[in-house]
Amino acid sequence: MDLKELITFQTILKEGTFSRAAEKLNYAQSTISNQMQRLEKEIGIQLFNRGWDVELTSAGERFASEIDKLIQHWNDVANLTKALQQDEIGNLYIGGIESAMQTLLPSIMRLFHEQKPRISCQFTMGNTDTLAQAIIKKELDFAICGEPSDSSPFFFEPLYQEKVAIVVDRSHPLLERNQVPFRELLQYPIISGGPTCLYFSQITKRLSHYEVTLPNLHTINQISAIPHFAKGTLAVGLVLDSTPLIPELVRMDVVWDEPVIPIGILMLRRQHTPPFSHKQLFVQLLKKGITGS
Repeated sequence: MDLKELITFQTILKEGTFSRAAEKLNYAQSTISNQMQRLEKEIGIQLFNRGWDVELTSAGERFASEIDKLIQHWNDVANLTKALQQDEIGNLYIGGIESAMQTLLPSIMRLFHEQKPRISCQFTMGNTDTLAQAIIKKELDFAICGEPSDSSPFFFEPLYQEKVAIVVDRSHPLLERNQVPFRELLQYPIISGGPTCLYFSQITKRLSHYEVTLPNLHTINQISAIPHFAKGTLAVGLVLDSTPLIPELVRMDVVWDEPVIPIGILMLRRQHTPPFSHKQLFVQLLKKGITGS
């Protein structure tokens, strides 16, 4: 049994007749018949009822139900063999939001490099929207980010959640109180991530719920820079909970329903990842690094 015979059988099923399958594959019809006779002999079952073009036997129907999986498995094994022969020399293109680049991906890359020292990892940092566009353009294999507003082209697998933390300078007057209501933050300038930030729309919706005069809302696309802008001021900074803080700032205990943002693996829908590939290994190490199992 070889791959050509399996593909011929699959094509016969799709085209409906031996003659149309021969045209599709650019074979003589006798070639099609000979391939099916060899296949039947090799697997030890009769696939077609004699005297009918493509009427399957009961055994043939069971074999037909598995043909796509057999061909995919054959291709996977062939790809694995090729990868082993080449010692898996190549590149892996990975995108990530800022927090993942700072806290998660560096340790995963070190573990990956121990097992695949000849695969180069090319990392791109961006917000979810820009990373999603890069995946569509085939510039990235996958990304660690939030779920894009238009998720229809993608498969998104949530892995963990990010929360929004409120940070202020250590001299901020609100720190003299415990559990400050969110409403009281509105008397101070607010520094947030920009419109492409994962939590920006949730914050602006929350601010719209208050009739009081809203504070100045300053935006910075790079969330890790927000603590530096809030340092030495009365401004209130909104960062992700994983954002490293500078010594001059602290997190403030605020009474509010902080936004929860799912973070996960984003890739194109129906994108097949062969088992044992370096891409699959990186994803496995990533999941293990997050769940610890």
